[in-house]
Amino acid sequence: MFNFFNEITMKINRIIFAICCVAIITSCSDDFLDNKPQGSLSDGVMNSTESIDLLVNAAYAGLTGFTNEQGDPWIRPTSNWSYGEVRADNAYKGGGGEGDLWDFHAMETFQVQSNNGNLDGKWFNLYSLISRCNAALRVLNGADEADVPVKASRIAEMKVLRAHFYFELSRLFNKVPYIDENLSTSEYVNVRNDEYSRNELLGLIASELMDASADLPERQDEVGRINKNIALAYAAKVKLYQAYEQDEQTHAVININKDLLREVVTLIDQVKGYDLLSDFQQLDLVGYENGAESVFAIQYSMNDGSESAGRVNWSNLLNSPGGNSPYHGDGFFLPSQDLINAYQTDENGLPVFDYQTLPDYGVVTFIDDNNQTLSNIAPTVDPRLDFVVGRPTITFKTYKDTPCQSWVRDRGTYGHNCAKRFWVSPESSDMFQGWPWGASQLNWQIIRYADLLLYKAEALIELGQDLETARNLINRVRERAMNSEYVRDFYDNSKYAANYKIGLYPSSGWTQDYARKALRTEMRLEKALEGERFFDLVRWGIAKDVMTAYFASEKDNRIYYDGAVFDDGEEYYPVPVAQYNFSQGHYTQNPGYPSFE
Repeated sequence: MFNFFNEITMKINRIIFAICCVAIITSCSDDFLDNKPQGSLSDGVMNSTESIDLLVNAAYAGLTGFTNEQGDPWIRPTSNWSYGEVRADNAYKGGGGEGDLWDFHAMETFQVQSNNGNLDGKWFNLYSLISRCNAALRVLNGADEADVPVKASRIAEMKVLRAHFYFELSRLFNKVPYIDENLSTSEYVNVRNDEYSRNELLGLIASELMDASADLPERQDEVGRINKNIALAYAAKVKLYQAYEQDEQTHAVININKDLLREVVTLIDQVKGYDLLSDFQQLDLVGYENGAESVFAIQYSMNDGSESAGRVNWSNLLNSPGGNSPYHGDGFFLPSQDLINAYQTDENGLPVFDYQTLPDYGVVTFIDDNNQTLSNIAPTVDPRLDFVVGRPTITFKTYKDTPCQSWVRDRGTYGHNCAKRFWVSPESSDMFQGWPWGASQLNWQIIRYADLLLYKAEALIELGQDLETARNLINRVRERAMNSEYVRDFYDNSKYAANYKIGLYPSSGWTQDYARKALRTEMRLEKALEGERFFDLVRWGIAKDVMTAYFASEKDNRIYYDGAVFDDGEEYYPVPVAQYNFSQGHYTQNPGYPSFE
């Protein structure tokens, strides 16, 4: 099928800034307001069918971030690798040491303050993208349906995109202002960021997604365009978050709304036409990127006529393996030893919930730049470990020249393991040669079918009903991992690279408490490094406990964790001080951070 994202090339890049400057001014930092319009468009042009297409496509293009503008999006990634994984127990910042992009280091070690530039930039970017949606909606609302036969669908698509951006703001910053297309720009400065509570804002987002679903077809002819299934799936995700009701001051989970959980189950049951890919590793192959498992994805392309390599995933720019790797990258975003340890399994191939009581698995001994060895490799491990993590001496995807070896830039600070997910194999024709290092057209999955299976299982478990269905859903995800092609030993292809063992959960002993542990563990193992981990911990109300245990477990490996503390209130980032200044004092700060007053 035709991928309409390929249309968003040089033409969009030349005119989008003019359109946005004429059509909108968004809630943002003062620098944005100082930008001078680069052109003007008459009302006739703005209300033309061609203009509507351009505005809609520009909003879709926003999913990829602001390519090549002031370090975006690799400094403020749309994939949330720094905000959702480095902030959690899954990953280290990486790169060239603690001072290399120190704002990321502050996120990892919970030293974030309201003047952190990455936070202000992320806030600014998300509201800029919301403004694109609002600009398109204003024109669409006034368009004649005879001239724009797909008007209802395009309006719904813009509402889904806007809901996505607001959902990101909600789980990052908690207290955020809500601005739609009906508000005049002169009123933006008067909108408070505490007008809606977390629960109310999530309810507003979910309602917009539900409303949009009524005007969307189940399938679109163009790959990547939002359809009814995407709206329903996203509504289920938002309602799952909303179901965990939080105290407004402490962010502690004070109630789990069962009515919302039932809606989550109903919504997921309405999503049709998807399935798991047969092999977990197909998730990182371009040929499967729009396959059965992809529900909602950011569409990327390479060598499409736009600048540099094309519309590739610039959010991953910093993260391709460094050191002696064939990617020659900057080596940020490295899997934690704790994540590696979590993949250990017991004699039945089930996760070891108390893995932190065990010695580190696969400890690397450094010999020289070309030689490392692994110790404590007898324990059994889930095969997804070596689908997700690039470990020394272990085969890296289908690369035959060398195993993963010395592929980390600063091994003294961050150890020896790198990320294996989201990269095509370095010898693949799908990888761009040169700058940007390791780039490809591989899509980024915002929601995949495995997510929906686990979300439904989570809802059923918290409802305390139909635990057997929940077990089967979790086992379905595990069975796919079990049946995937395991990584082979680099030097002896007749053997596996590790002692892999993964089993299915039996019905015996499947209580609600045990099922909850299984679900939360499965969510981590299946979705490791996908940008979701910290948000999961906050949703479940366990972020402080998990991160406190993580720092205690890891500080012997990562000395910069010595003294790292998760303080009350750090479930959310602070409202950036630049945004408070823009609001002329209308914004309030999140609990746990110094007041603006």
